[in-house]
Amino acid sequence: MTDTDNDKAKKDQPKFDWITERSECSLPKIFKALRVQAEEDVKSRNALRPANSPYEFSVTEDTSAFTVRLKAQEVQKSVIFTLAEHAISVRDGIDTQMFEVTVTFDDNGKCRLIVNGEERDFWQVRRMALEELMFRGL
Repeated sequence: MTDTDNDKAKKDQPKFDWITERSECSLPKIFKALRVQAEEDVKSRNALRPANSPYEFSVTEDTSAFTVRLKAQEVQKSVIFTLAEHAISVRDGIDTQMFEVTVTFDDNGKCRLIVNGEERDFWQVRRMALEELMFRGL
């Protein structure tokens, strides 16, 4: 490949807009995405309930937190996601810390969620937070 070929190849590559991508990798935006995805998880899980089920899942929210709830006849359990300054805190219904989520923007231009020092996908974070509530809490 000649220098001219290299220059042309560079021009043909789309520019990576790291500024926009990095701005999307903020805790408030990640928190909002987790809330929207948790709402979808609740819809999916409620759709899988048998007819006349005595339990139901729901999501409630306020300014800097949202709660996924299991409501059954005798039982009410929940998982609370709270947006803090440096992390998203995930706690159970009795206010015990389950884990915290932080974000990093890596050298490949990807926004990564970090839990306990390990990279996680969005679905993995939601599973860590909600699996017990949605599948073992009944």
